[in-house]
Amino acid sequence: MARDITQLINLADERARVAPVRSRMPVYVDLMPPCNKACPAGENIQEWLRLVKAGDERAAWLELVRNNPFPAIHGRVCYHPCETSCNREELDGAVSIHSVERYLGDLAIEKGWTFAKPRFSSGRRVLVVGAGPSGLSAAYQLAKMGHEVEIRDSSPQPGGMMRYGIPEYRLPRHVLDAEISRLTDLGVRIVTDYTVTDLMADQAEGGFEATFVAIGAHLSRRVDIPNRDASKILDAVSFLRDVASGERPEIGHKVAVYGGGNTAMDAARVARRLGAEESIIIYRRSLEQMPAHAEERESAEREGVTMNWLRTISSVDSDDLTVEIMELDEAGKARGTGRFEKLEADTVILALGQETDSNFLRRIPGMHFEHDVLKVDPRTLMTDVPGIFAGGDAVPSERTVTVGVGHGKRAAHQIDAWLAGRDVPPRPKHDEATFDKLHLWYFGDARRHSQPELEPSERVTDFDEIMGGLTDDQAHVEAARCLSCGNCFECDGCLGACPEDAVIKLGKGLRYRFDYDKCTGCGSCYEQCPVHAIDMIEEN
Repeated sequence: MARDITQLINLADERARVAPVRSRMPVYVDLMPPCNKACPAGENIQEWLRLVKAGDERAAWLELVRNNPFPAIHGRVCYHPCETSCNREELDGAVSIHSVERYLGDLAIEKGWTFAKPRFSSGRRVLVVGAGPSGLSAAYQLAKMGHEVEIRDSSPQPGGMMRYGIPEYRLPRHVLDAEISRLTDLGVRIVTDYTVTDLMADQAEGGFEATFVAIGAHLSRRVDIPNRDASKILDAVSFLRDVASGERPEIGHKVAVYGGGNTAMDAARVARRLGAEESIIIYRRSLEQMPAHAEERESAEREGVTMNWLRTISSVDSDDLTVEIMELDEAGKARGTGRFEKLEADTVILALGQETDSNFLRRIPGMHFEHDVLKVDPRTLMTDVPGIFAGGDAVPSERTVTVGVGHGKRAAHQIDAWLAGRDVPPRPKHDEATFDKLHLWYFGDARRHSQPELEPSERVTDFDEIMGGLTDDQAHVEAARCLSCGNCFECDGCLGACPEDAVIKLGKGLRYRFDYDKCTGCGSCYEQCPVHAIDMIEEN
């Protein structure tokens, strides 16, 4: 008997000597999806795509509008940097995130979905100056927090450049009106045809404890061009605003647009719809230096707009204009060559950039500016005057609808904290789930869906919307293309790969856990995980 026990002990010792010693262990992680990281509005894109895939559109919409109240708008006008960052681009094309967002936005309008009213009132009043995307976004978030919000805007209708700068063929006005109306239903008061000239007086008289300035950039930059007929020169912002207001200015058959940004593309495309047989972009730099988004330029070209790069207007006459041919020096700067050419043009539209009308702010003691925009704390968006915050085109930033909405959301949280006398510390970010971290054996080929669009010849006859939306089936298939980068989607791969049965499934929606008493640290679970939801870490 004693000999048997001794043999068993020796056998156990032998096994202990040859058994592998675990030097690392698997852990479940949640990484930052690249689409989420790239979204200026801070949407949890991966989550609302998951909910669409699961067939719960209402929950998906509610998740989306936590951060952005305008999905039907953004699904049409956002330049979707999320898609540029999408890991699926390395496989068979980025997920068409903007088209699924539009699908949810349009579905919400069709179904009459509304925002839930706040459960309590804070008793605090906040003034928002400007009813563009940034101001409307801030008002929405503040109202959800229980604050009483009033927006004051100088235009006849709210929307800012979404209404008066983006043409209807890109953003139909019934869509804009439907999404703005939810804010007034939420309790936001919007006062139009009201120009703020004395902000401190307005703030005091209205009992506002904080202000968010979101005045936008509605003034065109001017340039002195010798001309014999000033009536044939228009500025792009006023031109687009007039057309958006229902006017149809006489521009003749040949139109030249001076500038290379998105506003220039819009002006040239609108000119085509107003009957211009020739619509020419004149830009002083090269194609590669053109600030307009590629899709805007490409759409303009498909509609018959021609590009005249490395040209600058030197003078405008009654029947034509003179342009100087430019060339790039070694540093890439455009230089005049002294060579000139003539171009026929009935109308010249200047699209050389936009500025904010900030004179009423310059009279406030302590308010400071940087390069003609408000100086703000980059984290809190508060100006140098306590209680006055600013965002959107009024501060240094990229001038897009989505950036403006993101500023409005961030400012709202900072205003809420400032009113309560507390700070909002920056939240740590998870590491990004980059393409090289993924193991994509799990995913098959699934090509990106294209949205239907009008033929170029049909587009320029009116202002009808040129892009269509996805069908229900297409939207669900497109959402299912999401790779769930960095976050477990319960594929059971780790469960099946573990040779020691150390992975325990916790039930639908609850994911898994590891039984470390069984785990040998072999890494099989990690090596097969399609989305890098498992990391191997050093054993303590």
